[in-house]
Amino acid sequence: MLLGLLLIAVAAASWGTTGATMTLLSRDATVSPLLVGWSRLAIAAPCLLLAAAGAARLGPRSTRRAWPALGDLPLCAALGLAMAAYQVCYFRAVTLVGVAAAALLAICSAPLLIAVLAAGFLGERLTPLVRLSLGTAVAGTALLVVGPRGLDQVAGRFGLGALLALGAGVSYAVYAVAAKGLLARVTPLAVSAITFALAAVFLAPALLTEPAPRRALAAGWPLLVYLGLGPTAVAYALFTVGLTRVPATAAGIVSLLEPLTATTLGLLIFGERLGAAGVTGAVLLLGALALLTIRGQVLHSDISARRDPASGKGNVGM
Repeated sequence: MLLGLLLIAVAAASWGTTGATMTLLSRDATVSPLLVGWSRLAIAAPCLLLAAAGAARLGPRSTRRAWPALGDLPLCAALGLAMAAYQVCYFRAVTLVGVAAAALLAICSAPLLIAVLAAGFLGERLTPLVRLSLGTAVAGTALLVVGPRGLDQVAGRFGLGALLALGAGVSYAVYAVAAKGLLARVTPLAVSAITFALAAVFLAPALLTEPAPRRALAAGWPLLVYLGLGPTAVAYALFTVGLTRVPATAAGIVSLLEPLTATTLGLLIFGERLGAAGVTGAVLLLGALALLTIRGQVLHSDISARRDPASGKGNVGM
């Protein structure tokens, strides 16, 4: 179990570096958020496709299909659009509000938005604990957006960035809810590989609007390669392996390293400030995320008890 926790911790921490990487690319290589998002997808997709093909041939047999069926392609296309939207919204938000605020708004809002969408489209019940999480998150978001800024700044550049960060959270929430049924039929690695490949294809035409994409790619290629391989292809592989060794709830708790890593990098490396109100908001957002994790632990415990009332044990998976 210790090895599984370590693998998930490394994956989560590497995910937390994506915003910092965007900041460096924007500052030092003048690479646009659109180009960064496309590069991340285009580099990661072939790696994930090869990994999915290898797992299908050499991995243990699974009750799920190795690849989506032809009838799943419209859903895969929708997932690709959601993933493409996430990349553009998140990386653009980083350039407007900074690494810390963008990460906290996007990453912490996603699980809460998933709960809302799951209630609306999958019929899952909003328990009192989930409602408390949502209320806490709304308050935390408001405080984080205000932070040390005046109302004029909130309504301008920062306000747009905050909306884009929340848009990234919405995009990921749509992806997670829409993918739930597909993941019951197809292996997660294959779903991610197809999703990233389609997202890269969907973003490719937009590159025609870039003034000098080759020059930007040449200037920022080391960080772009890192972004596509480290926090994406390799991190996903580590996370997938780690999930086979630890309970889903433990994985969820360790995954909190992602927003914590991003916030730490923003504050310590790039000199960003949240202000007293912003810090309070960040704590409330992380607290709301922790409440959802507790809710998941209670839910899994209840399911386990129903499966085996005598021993209280059951299989739990994400």
